[in-house]
Amino acid sequence: MTPERDRPAPEAFLRQAAQEGRGKLKIFLGAAPGVGKTFEMLSEGAARRASGVDVAVGVVETHGRRETEALTEGQEILPRRAITYEGHSIAEMDLDALLERRPQLALVDELAHSNAPGSRHPKRWQDVEELLDAGIDVFTTINIQHVESLNDVVASFTRVRVRETVPDRILEVAEIEVVDIPPDELIERLKEGKVYLPQEASRALSHFFSKSNLSALRELALRRAAQAVDAQMLEHVRANALGGTWAGGERIVAAVSELPGAEGLVRAAKRIADAQHAPWTAVHVETARTRQLGAEEHKRIAAVLALATQLGGDVATVPAVNVIDGLKTFTTDARATQLIVGKSARSRLFELRHGSVVDRLVRETPGVAVHVLPMDEKRLHAAAMIPMAALSRGWGTPAGYACTTAMVAVVAASGLALQHILNLGNIALLFLLPVMAAASLFGLRTGLFAGLAASLAYNFFFLPPTYTLTVSNPENLLSIVILLGVAFVTSQLTSRVRVQADLAATSARTNAALAGYLRQLTSLKTSDEVARAACTEIGRLMDLRVVLLEESTAGFSVQASSAPEPRLETMEMAAAQWVSDTGQPAGRGTGTLTASDWQFRPLGAGEHVLAVLGLARDDGGDPVRADQLTLLGSLTDQTALALERLRLEAEMRDVDAVRERDRLRSALLSSVSHDLRTPLTSVLAGAAELRREIDHPLLTMIESEAIRLNRFVSNLLDMARVEAGAMRLNVEPTDLTDAVGSAIADTRRSLAGHAVDLRVSPDLPLVLVDPQLFHHCLLNLLDNAGRYADPGTPITVVAERHYGELCLSVVDEGPGLPPGREAELFETFRRLEGSDRVVGGTGLGLAIVKGFAEAMGMTVGAKGRPDKRGACFILRFPEALLVRNAEEVGE
Repeated sequence: MTPERDRPAPEAFLRQAAQEGRGKLKIFLGAAPGVGKTFEMLSEGAARRASGVDVAVGVVETHGRRETEALTEGQEILPRRAITYEGHSIAEMDLDALLERRPQLALVDELAHSNAPGSRHPKRWQDVEELLDAGIDVFTTINIQHVESLNDVVASFTRVRVRETVPDRILEVAEIEVVDIPPDELIERLKEGKVYLPQEASRALSHFFSKSNLSALRELALRRAAQAVDAQMLEHVRANALGGTWAGGERIVAAVSELPGAEGLVRAAKRIADAQHAPWTAVHVETARTRQLGAEEHKRIAAVLALATQLGGDVATVPAVNVIDGLKTFTTDARATQLIVGKSARSRLFELRHGSVVDRLVRETPGVAVHVLPMDEKRLHAAAMIPMAALSRGWGTPAGYACTTAMVAVVAASGLALQHILNLGNIALLFLLPVMAAASLFGLRTGLFAGLAASLAYNFFFLPPTYTLTVSNPENLLSIVILLGVAFVTSQLTSRVRVQADLAATSARTNAALAGYLRQLTSLKTSDEVARAACTEIGRLMDLRVVLLEESTAGFSVQASSAPEPRLETMEMAAAQWVSDTGQPAGRGTGTLTASDWQFRPLGAGEHVLAVLGLARDDGGDPVRADQLTLLGSLTDQTALALERLRLEAEMRDVDAVRERDRLRSALLSSVSHDLRTPLTSVLAGAAELRREIDHPLLTMIESEAIRLNRFVSNLLDMARVEAGAMRLNVEPTDLTDAVGSAIADTRRSLAGHAVDLRVSPDLPLVLVDPQLFHHCLLNLLDNAGRYADPGTPITVVAERHYGELCLSVVDEGPGLPPGREAELFETFRRLEGSDRVVGGTGLGLAIVKGFAEAMGMTVGAKGRPDKRGACFILRFPEALLVRNAEEVGE
């Protein structure tokens, strides 16, 4: 290994540097539900808290398991944020509250969870990424079936395909702790009801939780954790320039070329990797010879690399002086333990002249197992039947040979002119000049021709007898041989330097183009500007027609293009839609919708496709050659990052505007309500004094309206407290029967003319709420029902126990609610037109119910009655707020 190879890998070093300032992620990985992931996460969180670390629980799902719930005691659990969707209120982790709280360590359960529509991020793992970016360490949990790359594997034997998945890249940067118990023990826990309810447990045992499934899932979890550890170890090794393969696990590399049969090497690598559960890569070494290949050979390389991608492998293109150096460099960088190469039948003469790549690899890659597979001889012979023009590509050009002959003639003429001054040795050195010039300008074979021509000219013009090719003196014969040998060696070295210079120049041009493109992107302010820059630069660098499509409710539209707007037919639109849906390339040169003239690629961040990039050639050929894949990948990644940056900036501007609006509204509410409270107190006191002296109907109206206005002011103050986050909870076990009865008594004036049907069983469990806030919630719900129900109709209050929650409903009989607009009822100052919710009121009561309920960990929703006209408002108490026995009350 050369000293240059002992440097830290720049990519690994930069990735490590990028992690500076970010929080650290630890994932508790399990094979199946019930293995104890949440229990282990809470236990370690409690231990960290005891050691002085600031720990907060963002979200935890105990699923009613008593031993898990016991671990939440003493933990700081942030209240969840309720999001209303299709008339239902869904409690989600309050990301903003957690960011504002900014603990050292956040506990976030169920990493694969999908957030309710309307959340900032569609997936919880994206919430976790934002926490990590803010410098907060995170503990989280996940089951192996939720890992994206294993989704199909798990579905193949469990017959259950989960929809919530997490990208593998999240696991690659995390510390992973496998929470593991034997299948028999997990099955026993299931039978004891510690995982699911008894009726669900029996069904699970006969399906997902069979012993064979659990054993397979357990193996997958252990292997995936081992892969993550191996990847992190390699990252550390590369960043610190440590030598060796560090073969803690197998890593496989398949060397592919333009020769027919290379796809067999890819399939063999896939089989070996699957058998050993190892990562694998298909690599193509790009040499000077690669630039001389024709379109058919480039197409064959692209097809082989595309096959490797479809089979789940990584692909790489490595520039190098020759194949052996390229493979040695790549296997060293990748810490490969196995190398798969193809071996074709070659004559003994060919191997003596050119050497054996396989033999050299075996000798020069110690510590790497080299698998040699025979190539398909019939296909190789068929590929060998190529036109003479193709055969002559590597032999130089007629102009090169003519120029070389002229240079040799000039040197010979110069030697004859200086013959009386120089001796034969110095003249021989002059003939090395055309050799080096020819090898540098026209390549190796032209340089070898120059060496042969120089030797013949030196013999013909300068060695006695002159003007013949006869050599009379044996010493002169030795001079010719030495000159010819030096010429050959010089041409070899000069040609190699030329190849290295060409590769370095190509790499420098690529890096310069990427750096310039990145600088251009960072200065752009709108997505339209980014789209135009992407189309222009990608089209210029790769000599392609480029179009960028954005998706809207009406379908795809052209956002920018490198030429006048192209005409995209139905096939192209179908390919673009497929790319948007799957995140995979489609169109010409791929394995999907190949009849299209365009190739479409996704521009996305994570699982979200931001736009679709279309590529096409004027001649109708495949848009992207194999040697252009790396450049195209870098360009598309930079474009996607720029689009994502602009999207996040727009979202942050919207969030800031909403926050400022809410702040101003809260300040206004607080100011107005306080200014009204003082005169109201005087009005009520004055009315009370007047009633002692006179009894007039106007006094009753004054008192009634003053009390109503006082309630309005109280609602304003309560709303300001809710929106300012100034709620102070005094939670205690509360009996629903007593709470509802007290609220009915306090709203008897609003309920006048309505019979109240109370269906709250005394056998229901107590609920953990703030009694005063809960009383306010019931007052507003009952007042709302009494005000809007039809005269003389009953109002029903019913409490029911469902799986995982308890529901308390207030039901009235009236015109009901407009379908699909139920969630709007809980917005501040909102009263729905065209419904029964327009009779009086300020639009604050239900908003206060929602704010108070969410502060106590409950959710609230509304819906129309399915049996008759009317509305139903539901308070939902999750399992964590239910008290099941006297011991918990004492605790």
